[in-house]
Order: sequence, then C-alpha cells, then structure tokens
Amino acid sequence: MRRHGWQGVRRTRRIRTTIADPAAGRAPDLVDRRFKIEAPNRLLVADFTYVPIGGRFAYTALVIDAYAGTIVGWQVGPRHTADLVQAALDDALETRRRQGHPIVDGIHHSDAGAEYTSLSLTDRLAETGLAPSIGSVGDAYDNALAETTIGLYKTECIGTGRLSTPFHDGLTSVVEVELATAAWVYWFNTSRLMHRLDRRPPLEAENDYYDQPHAPQGVTTTR
Repeated sequence: MRRHGWQGVRRTRRIRTTIADPAAGRAPDLVDRRFKIEAPNRLLVADFTYVPIGGRFAYTALVIDAYAGTIVGWQVGPRHTADLVQAALDDALETRRRQGHPIVDGIHHSDAGAEYTSLSLTDRLAETGLAPSIGSVGDAYDNALAETTIGLYKTECIGTGRLSTPFHDGLTSVVEVELATAAWVYWFNTSRLMHRLDRRPPLEAENDYYDQPHAPQGVTTTR
C-alpha cells in the first residue's frame, strides 16, 4: 500500500444510537455471542446507524442473516423509530418469501435500544414466529455481527459522510442514501468476498448451502 500510495479508510467515532427505554420490557439474550449458525433463517441480527446528510441525519436499519452475513432486509428513513426497524424486518421477511425460503421461526437478535424493545416490534415478532433476543446495554460484542456489518456499510458505502465512494458522490438527502444503500447491499450480497466464507460472497455461500442434498429446496434470487 505504501509503495502505491494507498491509504486505508479510517472509521470515525460513532454517535451513540443505542438508547434504552428503562420502562420497556426486555427479552433475554438467546444468542450469548454465538453467531456461527449452521443454516440460513435460524438467526437474524439487526441494528441501525446514522448517515450525515448536510447538517442533519438519515438513518439506515439493516437485518442480517447470521449464516453467511447476507443483508436480507434494510430500510432508510429520516428518523430512528420502531417503524423504521420494523420496516427492515418486513423487508427481510418478504425477501426470503420471494426467494422461496420463507422465515417460519428462528431468532431476531438486536441491541437494547428503545426501537427494538418497543411493543409494536415485539408484537410483530410474535406474529412472524421469530423469538426476540436482546443483548446487554452498552456492549457491542453482544451484537458483534450487526456492528461489524454496520461498520462496513459506514466505511464502504457512506464513506463517513465526507468521502465519495463507488456508491455515491456526496449524500444530501434521504433518497440519495436509499439509492446508495440499495447499490451497496446488492454488491455486498452478490460480489463482496468474505474471508470467513472461503472468499465467497454471502449469496453464493447461501446458494451452495441450498445445493446440498440435505438442504430445503427453493429458488434463491437476489434482492
């Protein structure tokens, strides 16, 4: 890198987004930092982050399948609310339905932010059959897979809000964040080589799983 004059992108300090609601009930931690899963649709991890857009913020919520790290649902909005994270969950459910692998049970794991302990999201999870799981307050390791993916999103797609990236040339609106996020998620799922997947993209690893004789059959497509 030094010989070619290259520099790595440095991640900046994150603004605090996990603000717990002390009055809300909290589901137990069903994951206990065990993010290595034997099949897709067994464990979904969720988180959201802020995106600077000219003196204000947009917010992006992601839902990630722990098996291969595939981003199966996402949503961008002007506020971080329970509706935002629920919309990302609904996107994940619809994506898996279209792929022929509907989610019928499993775990939905997140941090202890008020958006994820809200009654509306808890009710939605009950409708889907997903068991809610909440990590402890202020411990990024309890949701490490989601935190890692958010970090990649901020570095590779958003560029810390100041740098141009292959997915945008400056973000100034929620719509522009949506377009940049859509392009990055597609690239991440279909083209980004992951060391833990033997240098395969997430969707390729999932397709390889479903090609095995023991796996449930269905058609896997991109978002």
